[in-house]
Amino acid sequence: MGLGAEKLSLLITEAYRDAYQKSVQAVKAQIEEEQQVVTPWEVSSKGKIDYDKLIDQFGCKRLDQSYVDRVFKLTNREPHIFLRRNVFFAHRDLDEILNAYERGEKFYLYTGRGPSSEALHLGHLVPFMFTKYLQDAFKVPLVIQLTDDEKCMWKNLSVEESKRLARENAKDIIACGFDVSRTFIFSDFDYVGGAFYENMVKIAKCVTYNQVRGIFGFTGEDHIGKVSFPPVQKLAFWFIYAELSAVGEGNPSTI
Repeated sequence: MGLGAEKLSLLITEAYRDAYQKSVQAVKAQIEEEQQVVTPWEVSSKGKIDYDKLIDQFGCKRLDQSYVDRVFKLTNREPHIFLRRNVFFAHRDLDEILNAYERGEKFYLYTGRGPSSEALHLGHLVPFMFTKYLQDAFKVPLVIQLTDDEKCMWKNLSVEESKRLARENAKDIIACGFDVSRTFIFSDFDYVGGAFYENMVKIAKCVTYNQVRGIFGFTGEDHIGKVSFPPVQKLAFWFIYAELSAVGEGNPSTI
């Protein structure tokens, strides 16, 4: 007995859909193989990292010799070896900061550390070593944020352990020799809301994608604390910024 026209049409439609889905999956797999992944949590590539591509993707500019020369001219201090050897190779709006400094306007530095280990290794220290140079050269305030809440969520650490690691990491950061009169170090758990915020994070870790699907693009195994952290960090940044009377409202920051 032959297939009816409706049944035949349905089978053909399903075959085309299956072929299309397989084609899309194959294209996606090919793209994934060719692409490099650079995020705050992962750096991977099938070959060497294409730094020119990174500069374009992140909307940056190359930090060329003209910037190095200008830093020397403005500070009358030899540029850091990380600048001279292109360890730091790109920037965003550094020219605006230098213009403001040249006009006699104030700015401040902002950096941080997500404490997930007992001590900082050399790779962790690189940005702090460079920040130390910037603070000394430009004589500006510095804010250092310890995102113990972030590591509590991403590394599945307890609140107590995350706070302990933040204190241990703070010791290494302090040992870099920052100007104590111009430096403010804080941890999210201790400063942004205290016990209330600790409880908020604990609750966030219990809420899964299945309860908020259609809103966030995470899997069912992810807790929404991961998704909620970026706005928390931004909120903490501006909260501290508003309280730094030594900085003054409206001053730009370099990160």
